[in-house]
Amino acid sequence: MPTKLLKSGRQPAKRSANAIELIRPTSPPWQLPWLVSGFSTRKRGLSTVFGRRDLNLGLARVDSPKIVERNRQLFFREVLGGGKQPFTLVSLKQIHSGIIHVIDRPPKRAPKQLLAGDGLLTQAPGLLLSIQTADCVPILLFDPVKRVVGAFHAGWRGTAKRIIEKAVGEMQAHFESRPQDIQAAIGPAIGSCCYAVGEEVIDEFHSQFSYAASLFSEVFDDDPIKKKYPMLFLSARPPGHSNLGPQIHLDLIAANRRQLLDAGVRATNIWSADLCTGCNTDRLFSHRKEGGFTGRMMAVIGIRA
Repeated sequence: MPTKLLKSGRQPAKRSANAIELIRPTSPPWQLPWLVSGFSTRKRGLSTVFGRRDLNLGLARVDSPKIVERNRQLFFREVLGGGKQPFTLVSLKQIHSGIIHVIDRPPKRAPKQLLAGDGLLTQAPGLLLSIQTADCVPILLFDPVKRVVGAFHAGWRGTAKRIIEKAVGEMQAHFESRPQDIQAAIGPAIGSCCYAVGEEVIDEFHSQFSYAASLFSEVFDDDPIKKKYPMLFLSARPPGHSNLGPQIHLDLIAANRRQLLDAGVRATNIWSADLCTGCNTDRLFSHRKEGGFTGRMMAVIGIRA
């Protein structure tokens, strides 16, 4: 859980044609003055390693740490809106798990190793909880009554481990939140249109969820080249088993929405960006569509003092 002091008050954010793009939930509860939240995109940053000027916020080896740090400052300045209170950034070593950490206070110093897990919760002002994604589902939660906030990373493994359902339970157990009070925001993630999965994923979801069948759909390959020259794309498998048949696609966003509903969150309290990372690589990073060579977006949430 490394920390970093974000001194947003020294340089108030200025809107311009070159300002970075920030996605915020549009429903009224998310406009509360004490709440800080937002999802980044890839647009108008300083990284050039991915072929354009990108707002890469992930400390990957392919990008310069100094450039990433400057990108982060651009993002933090925008998301904090020029507020005068410094925030401490809280991050995780994301491991595609169902592990959630409750943070009570900022550490006195940065630890040598990140906390491992995929969820963060706090009631403490001045902490900016963060998770990073490039296809997986970023989800922000907050309880306006108890003033609790949380950030969660839900890939297919974390979704199968019910991380967001567990998050609501943790808010009840640690902070006495009522599920009907909780607000949820689902950020940009890979849509079912672009997320073909294999037997391992299908079997795991069917073993965990009685409604698993509703999360999958068959999608046929519509590539015109493959249709015109099918023999070029036949695999070494027996006839009838080539890639020209239907693929099974998973709707991760629907899966996490269902978990929120099952945990007691009201449907009217769930906001979604409705943006597929795979369909919008001009605007968003997609690990799958870009063959793994891509940056990372960040979702953050915090409480002003």
